[in-house]
Amino acid sequence: MSSLSKPLVQRTSLVASLVVALALPACSSGAEPATGPGGGPVATLGEPTELVTGLGAPWGLTFLPDGSALVSERITGEILRVPATGGTPQTVGVVPGVTATSEGGLLGIVASRTFARDRTVYASVSGARENSIIAVRIAADHRSLTADRVLLDGIQTADRHHGGRIAIGPDGNLWIGTGDAFEPENAADDAALNGKILRIRPDGSIPDGNAAPGSAIYSSGHRNVQGITFGPDGTAYATELGHRTWDEVNVVRSGQDYGWPETEGVEGDTGVRPIFTVHPDDASPSGVAYAAGSLWIGALGGQRLWQLPVRGAAADGQAVQHFAGDYGRIRTVEVAPDGALWLITSNTDRATWGGTDARPGDDRILRVEVRPG
Repeated sequence: MSSLSKPLVQRTSLVASLVVALALPACSSGAEPATGPGGGPVATLGEPTELVTGLGAPWGLTFLPDGSALVSERITGEILRVPATGGTPQTVGVVPGVTATSEGGLLGIVASRTFARDRTVYASVSGARENSIIAVRIAADHRSLTADRVLLDGIQTADRHHGGRIAIGPDGNLWIGTGDAFEPENAADDAALNGKILRIRPDGSIPDGNAAPGSAIYSSGHRNVQGITFGPDGTAYATELGHRTWDEVNVVRSGQDYGWPETEGVEGDTGVRPIFTVHPDDASPSGVAYAAGSLWIGALGGQRLWQLPVRGAAADGQAVQHFAGDYGRIRTVEVAPDGALWLITSNTDRATWGGTDARPGDDRILRVEVRPG
């Protein structure tokens, strides 16, 4: 029996109608306001300021209680510490067991909510035989690290489609995006951790409310999830790289199937519908963050920042493009403690697809203020 015959949940047909947010013309500076369906303004952006330059294939970003940030470099396996006001990063250490492939290596990182006490950072690691989620202990002086323990393993590795984003949800659990390991049937196979969104406790145990008791799988039918974030009401959003037709933004719910590989975006009749689709040439979405009523989505191939106004489980107006072509590929978007967005570019990461020539100073971290509507 093929794995496609063993879906996590029974696949359901989409209704004929589908509301998809449409993009407005590109806005290079963020000055053009978007409007919600009622005509009211939504958040706008200030001009970017440069915080850090000279990074090599940066991937993940997480903030520490003192306002500084840790950044993971995919190929080297290094974690760097960036001052809250920017400047020259300091090397913390190299995460052991990292194997760099075309898209694999040291990927997403997120600091424990009790970092001041336990010095713990959780990381998504691509290894030689499998991918895993590990806990790393950061020294008090931020100048060394120790791999503390493996929280979850058994995630199939490959050259591409690792997913790799990791976030802490409002429930205190770790939410993990995985890719299908370039084997689409994994996404519909309830025996595979690939092509899924996973949810575990910070100690590696399985919380209640996942798709099945004792399983780390929260949702299935995903191609390559590289962005996870949460709204103020707890709504979980995920960005997903499509194949050649549609990239997606999904609202993620336990036990739901999101259609891949039978459905891509709006092409197909299985799975839960996305709340937003966009052509891969304009997006190839990676990191996503929620701020001031909008999702802010980094685009790799599209080389821009997308803004999607949302309200709960629905898009709440038209999407807007910012900085199209200005900074190249945008890998990661996070909200800093002061409410500004930090954007990580990904132009030195030439092993990945949809690349662009690195510019002087790449890769860099940009800070952008969000102005509520």
